[in-house]
Amino acid sequence: MRLLPLVLTLIALAGPGLSQTLQERIDAAPDGAEIVLDPGTYGPVVIRHPVVIDGQGAAVLDGGGQGTVVLIESDGVTLKNLTIRNSGRLHNQVDAGLRIKGNFNVVRDVRIENSLFGMDLTQANNNVLRRNYISSKDMPLEMRGDSVRIWYSNDNIFEQNHIEHSRDFVVWYSSGNQIRDNRIQHGRYGIHFMYAHHNTVERNEISDCVVGVFLMYANDITVRGNQILRAWGAAGMGVGFKETSSAVVEDNVILGNAVGIYLDPSPWDPDTTNEFHRNQVAYNGIGVQFHTEWQGNNFSDNNFLSNFTQVSVRGRGTALKEGWHGNYWDDYAGFDRDGDGIGDAPYEVYTYADRLWMDVPSASFFRGGFALAALDFVERLAPFTEPQLLLREERPFEAPVIHDAARAQTATRSSDKPKSALEMLTQ
Repeated sequence: MRLLPLVLTLIALAGPGLSQTLQERIDAAPDGAEIVLDPGTYGPVVIRHPVVIDGQGAAVLDGGGQGTVVLIESDGVTLKNLTIRNSGRLHNQVDAGLRIKGNFNVVRDVRIENSLFGMDLTQANNNVLRRNYISSKDMPLEMRGDSVRIWYSNDNIFEQNHIEHSRDFVVWYSSGNQIRDNRIQHGRYGIHFMYAHHNTVERNEISDCVVGVFLMYANDITVRGNQILRAWGAAGMGVGFKETSSAVVEDNVILGNAVGIYLDPSPWDPDTTNEFHRNQVAYNGIGVQFHTEWQGNNFSDNNFLSNFTQVSVRGRGTALKEGWHGNYWDDYAGFDRDGDGIGDAPYEVYTYADRLWMDVPSASFFRGGFALAALDFVERLAPFTEPQLLLREERPFEAPVIHDAARAQTATRSSDKPKSALEMLTQ
């Protein structure tokens, strides 16, 4: 009987601790403490000081359909091995699975699902976001939130993540961010830069989005070693430019898109160039499309393969002022009699009836149709107007260039051998 009062006292003292909410545990923990969560479902939390939260792969933080689920307002937080789900649905509140407003945080092996916005970084620098999964709510594409929203946030690393069925991955007014080794699928903009300079996009697979990578008023961007696949539809493009300067686009596979590379007056700074090297531009409706006649874009060591149209220029312009140096064109009809690997004659593209759909965009409805094909054949056979020289490359390669882009594999998938172009086109 003497033990009974002692047991009751211990239960009374332990009771408040056992009944603590996760928010109370976080608030009470000292800086640097590790909070290990048992399997189960917990409510939304705000993290205001540096702690480690480990969900052990079985804990769920559920927002209950209201607001943002997890808000980090501290530096030095680690969030790992858990699921975040069920944010609110308000765009004006940017309801998100995870919002970060601090620096030097690590988020890894976290699954974010059924959340309007996935990750929202606002004035958040030097964070690492690794091996996470993000998807939005089951609603029309244009009504979903962004998978990742980087706003005035610099020097973050976003790598080895899997994103699908969200709207955009957007980077605004931010620099020094590295986006690498991710798989981004079934969205609107795979990655969209706006007034965001000096960022890197490297070794990602971006597939089945409306637009793969779009650079808008964003300078000094490097797009290297990516697979940009199957951006179809009226606005489909693999890599798009809008008044962007000093970009480097190299060693990419740009395959199966409505437009492979689209340039709307770029570079905008007349003292700069955009560089396109060692890319595979294949099986696109248009390989490279210029919005208007321009200059300052240099193309070298690229392979242009099986594009319905290799190059087009809107508005009655030409691509003669651009730099074309040592590319391979699979429709080149010249010879290499001295065996040096360089064609003996220039590669030239003349426009005949195919000029019609470049000047009148609505006429592109008839591209590939019998009427326009017949008209184009007749005009090439016996031109009734002077054909326009669209492009000339003086020293084209006679055979495809062998480089890293030709051997590229999806960074986040393991395979015994690289996929062929046809496999990537139809997967």
